[in-house]
Amino acid sequence: MRVLLTGGNGMLARSIADAWRDQGRQDELIPVTRADADLLDLVAVHEMMHSIKPDLVIHAAARVGGIAANVADPTGFLMDNLRLDSNVLSSAMESSVGKFIYFGSSCMYPKDYRQPLVETDVLAAPLEPTNEGYALSKIAAARYCNYVARQFGLDYRVLIPSNLYGPNDDYSLDRGHLVAAAIAKAHAAKTQSASSIDVWGDGLARREFTYVGDLAHWLVEHLDSISEWPSVMNVGKGEDHSVRDYYEAALATVGYDCELVTDPTKPAGMHQKLMDSSLAMDFGWRANTSLVDGMRQSYAGYLDSLER
Repeated sequence: MRVLLTGGNGMLARSIADAWRDQGRQDELIPVTRADADLLDLVAVHEMMHSIKPDLVIHAAARVGGIAANVADPTGFLMDNLRLDSNVLSSAMESSVGKFIYFGSSCMYPKDYRQPLVETDVLAAPLEPTNEGYALSKIAAARYCNYVARQFGLDYRVLIPSNLYGPNDDYSLDRGHLVAAAIAKAHAAKTQSASSIDVWGDGLARREFTYVGDLAHWLVEHLDSISEWPSVMNVGKGEDHSVRDYYEAALATVGYDCELVTDPTKPAGMHQKLMDSSLAMDFGWRANTSLVDGMRQSYAGYLDSLER
């Protein structure tokens, strides 16, 4: 089996490639990056797909960012992801790719809806405005995968991870998600002997973060059962923590202590979006890495990135 993996330089794709090697899979994994093909270029994507002729596509590429990035450019997050996903999915169909794994996002779920969120809650109520553009693009692509599976009987499946973190994360403050940003800020505070760290919102919003290695290893181990998966599955840690908790964990990880100064005037997104991942647990899903261990490995990865 030939497997095409998009987003080859991203945190998730790199973790999947690592898990592939660790587990000694004999299938051919072909990670592709922007240097191989710009996924916003339909002709380039068609040529890549026809050249590789994959049996399975794992689509881990997306334009992603934190709250600040999404608020600043909702049009870009909507249209870039729509174009990117449309190019990859349409090219896969034209190349007769029979198996496809699409990664959705917990942003697809309604704002301040019931907890924990189940897969059928998508489109049940209005979305969180701060990342609505990104969420709409992910919902559209996920629905397309559902339609393909129903209409043509192909194994097009959607996995909805919680927020992910781990080595090779994006630690830039304008694009990074909560855990990566907290680690970067805590490290900067330590090196500068700062007395405080700024935190957007009141610090009480709760988020579910899953260590990326747990998802990657589960996916590689259970890839051969894709035909048995339901059309959509949540894959999350199953527990959440407040924004303040994550910042405190980041400070403990880097070995520093200072004041956390919250700013309630800044957007914090949904108050809570904990997911129910019991469907995936029927297929062996477990997120075993603790926040302490995951933070430690993430910080080690961050320090490595500073030396490169």
